[in-house]
Order: sequence, then C-alpha cells, then structure tokens
Amino acid sequence: MRALTVIPKRPGTVELTEVPDPKPADGELLVQGLAVGVCGTDKEIVRGEYGWSPPGRERLVIGHESLGRVHSAGPDSGFSAGDLVVGVVRRPDPVPCGACAHDEFDMCRNGEYTERGIKEIDGYASELWSVEAGYAVTIDPTLERVGVLVEPTSVVAKAWEQIRRVGQRAWFEPHRVLVTGAGPIGLLAALLGIQQGLEVHVLDRVTEGPKPDLVRRLGATYHHEDAAAVAARLRPDVVIEATGAGGVVFDVLANTAAYGIVCLTGVSSGGRPLRLDAAALNRDLVLENDAVLGSVNANLRHYRQAADALVAADESWLDALITRRVPLSRYAEAFEPTPDDVKVVITLDGENS
Repeated sequence: MRALTVIPKRPGTVELTEVPDPKPADGELLVQGLAVGVCGTDKEIVRGEYGWSPPGRERLVIGHESLGRVHSAGPDSGFSAGDLVVGVVRRPDPVPCGACAHDEFDMCRNGEYTERGIKEIDGYASELWSVEAGYAVTIDPTLERVGVLVEPTSVVAKAWEQIRRVGQRAWFEPHRVLVTGAGPIGLLAALLGIQQGLEVHVLDRVTEGPKPDLVRRLGATYHHEDAAAVAARLRPDVVIEATGAGGVVFDVLANTAAYGIVCLTGVSSGGRPLRLDAAALNRDLVLENDAVLGSVNANLRHYRQAADALVAADESWLDALITRRVPLSRYAEAFEPTPDDVKVVITLDGENS
C-alpha cells in the first residue's frame, strides 16, 4: 500500500512510499484511510524540524488528523465494518506518570508519551491503517466529508474544558470571548464558543479571503485591527490565543476583563525578543485574579466532545473550512501554501472532492 513518509529531522525526505499492509494485532481495527488533515506540526516534520521515527526504523508515516472507515474488527471490539472512525494521536507513557495512569495522557508529566505520525509511532497518512479499539472513536456517518476535523476540534474541546475548570474555582458566567487567529484551531474554538451561547469575536490580520466570511457565518464578529486595541475595547472574559505570536499574547494578557482567563493554544516559534513591563503585567494579573494556562493535545473524552460538536454544527460551514482537498498522489501540493488556505486535507481513497 501507499503511505506518506519522511526521515525525521532531514528536510526534503517526504515521499510517497510503498509499505507493507498493516497486520492488526488482537484488539485492533483494520481501517481504510479516507483523509488526513495537514497542520503546522506536519509542515514542521516535513521541513525536518521535528519528529521521531519508530524504534529501529528510518522512516515515519506522518499524519495525525485522521479519518477512516473500518474494514474489519473483532467481534468484541465494539466496532463494525463500515463504521466511520478517527484515531487518537497520543499514547500514554509506559511508566506511567500519574496523569497517564488516570487516562489523562494529554497531560503527561514526564514526556515519555508517543504520538501517531509524530513521535515513534506511524501515523494515519496511508491507504490502510490499524488502531487499537480503545484509541478509536466512532463518528456519525453524516461527518464523512468533514470528520477529519475531529482531531483539531478535540484540541479546542480540551481548551474549553480547561477554561471551565479554571473559571469554576469561583462564580463563573463568561459572556464575551476573543479568539486570536482565524486558522482552523481559532475558527473551531469560535464554533464551540458560539455553541455555548457566548458572544464571540475573532481577530486575524487578513481582510479578504474565506476567513472573515467563515467568522460571520458562525454569527461571530471579525476584527483585523491591532490586537491591543481590539482587546482593550472588548475587555473579554475569555481569550483563546491561537497565533503563538508573542506580541499578541502579551497584548491580550494585559486587556482582559477582571477575573479573565487566557488560554494559550498557539505554539510560538521564538527568536523575536519583546520589550514589556513585566511588573505592570504581574500587578494586573494579581489584582484582577486573572488566570493564564496553556493547553495542547487531547484525550479520548475530548475526541468524543469534538465529534458531538461537529454533529451539532452546520455541515456546510465545516465543509467551507476545508479549503483544499489534495489527492495522495499529489501530496506535495498540500505543503505549498496558497493565499486562501484555511484547512488543507489529503484524500487517501482516490477522490479529490
């Protein structure tokens, strides 16, 4: 079968490779791959900046935003042939740490976890893949065109869960949310905010293309001005920061409502020093009981929350979020950005529609 592979830490090594068909072990599903999403992590791996091969192997099958259809399943697996499924990315560390021992492997404390398509386990960018039944999530058949969005949605489902947990340290009734960044993570975070009945604002730099329209179709408000000015005007109760841009991070930290919560989901690239008044920022955080947290990855609970959120969403909006579908045979195009990209997907079943 065909699979998209790289030699991690070596740029220019991504290629379509013939690899053996998977042989599912007891308790595993055999799945026909339908699609994989392409995100910033995949691009970093392709550029040779990130990633680890399985032990004893040179190449890694990439792809962690999965969608597939069960080809075969054991009688006691809870799955049937034809089920639409996504595979969970992370696996707990073998020690395990306290978090992993309690199935909260997204919060692993020792870093010994592994991840499909990223760290030491082959990913889902192949025509067939196998997955342990306990790390597969069934999704509604109506999500066949957009189910590849479950994994990125699980990331923001976790972020919202963490925000609620922090807020509930005391009375918590947020009203206004600012999401910085209108990429897939930002837009999906906005979707979940709208589903909670909140007033949602989204900030991004672009003024044209699909992003402003996707925000408006959600019923949210789009902004493209300076982050500090927008945040100061809105004074949001909650901020979900999805750019990783240092200046934006500090602008929103300084401009929340009292008892505000800022959840950082964007990973910064570093390398650009910033001047800031750390003492003033500290004073504001303390005197206003503000909270700042980072959130990444997801566990099984968040995948199920994500699947439920997508079923409740407007399918045409979700479909519009996927701005390009590239067949596996033309995989290189998926890693070449175009001005109107939001989410790019590689199709694995020979279709490009």
